[in-house]
Amino acid sequence: MITKKLGAQTIAFAAPPSIAGHANVVGKKEGDGPLAGSFDLINQDDSFGEKSWEKAESAMQKLALSAALDKAKQSVSVLDYIFAGDLLNQCIGSGFAMRGQDAPFLGLYGACSTMAESLCMASAMLDGGFGEWAAALTSSHFCSAERQYRTPLEYGGQRTPTAQWTVTGSGCIILARDGNGPYVTHATIGKIVDKGIKDANNMGAAMAPAAYETIKAHFQDTGRRPSQYDLIVTGDLGKLGSEILFDLFHKDGMDLNNLTDCGTLIYDLEGQDVHCGGSGCGCSAVVLTGHLLNGMRAGRWKNILFCGTGALLSPTSTQQGESIPCIRHGTLLGIRPRVPLRRAALPHRSNSDRQDPPYPRQDSGDLCGLRRRSGGAWHL
Repeated sequence: MITKKLGAQTIAFAAPPSIAGHANVVGKKEGDGPLAGSFDLINQDDSFGEKSWEKAESAMQKLALSAALDKAKQSVSVLDYIFAGDLLNQCIGSGFAMRGQDAPFLGLYGACSTMAESLCMASAMLDGGFGEWAAALTSSHFCSAERQYRTPLEYGGQRTPTAQWTVTGSGCIILARDGNGPYVTHATIGKIVDKGIKDANNMGAAMAPAAYETIKAHFQDTGRRPSQYDLIVTGDLGKLGSEILFDLFHKDGMDLNNLTDCGTLIYDLEGQDVHCGGSGCGCSAVVLTGHLLNGMRAGRWKNILFCGTGALLSPTSTQQGESIPCIRHGTLLGIRPRVPLRRAALPHRSNSDRQDPPYPRQDSGDLCGLRRRSGGAWHL
């Protein structure tokens, strides 16, 4: 019997869904950053023609969904599911954006991990044979997030050095059961990790342990090493959180030299005065649907471990003095679909093959579709 579960937390898709289209929409500040050339629409008016910031966020989602469908050469009527979420109370940014879309909708809340979460769930539905087409979609808006989680903009509060800047943007991926890739080959589902951080202006420190635990679980479940990925990308740990994550793995004797973070990529940290970098659901969404997937299609990268990390706090929990529970979900994106799962033993590898020490596998199952190159390295 073929099983799709690897170890404790990872799913290996037997029929990896193909990314048929992807698109993004951003605001002016994001358009002034280093990734401007990877965005589909840069709006100089962060209100997007609407009367409130919350309505602007819904408008962004509609634009991103429409643009992604156009790239996939499909209409919304083909979608079997739309998985979407945002940072607002009751996910109104997504719910209101779906009015009139006439497609089955599943609302999600994973804070800044929502892009990865929606991609995991959409991929699982298609791999399971429950549909042919699905959309994974999320957004955030600086002004709506500031009003909800911190203070109204009119207050003019000072930002701490550890603070991050919520990205105004929306990203959408259209998945198809069949296609030419890139493919979503694996998903590693995170667990709640809470190390007692209570400072809502220090998201990087709060989220880094969750990123560490789930990435480590991915290595354990799959038997892989960091060097087998072209990139390991976190969602929005920012400068401080990325440094903490690197140090945690360094203590394990494992250097993540291919680690990068969407929150440090999207802005010029010093030139745009964003302190530790970008954050928000839209941060990882627009970097993934632009810079990263464009690079994969151009042949720059063949496989990327994309990891979205979310801080599951609320204004109420912060005011009540609660610490911040965090979660991280990961998806493995590859140019080629993985081969069917087989039960196999790990071939012998010489010391020269070992570029970094592996974590012990949690089970002795298959190799998740890995095949061996002539040089002894593993690849999708």
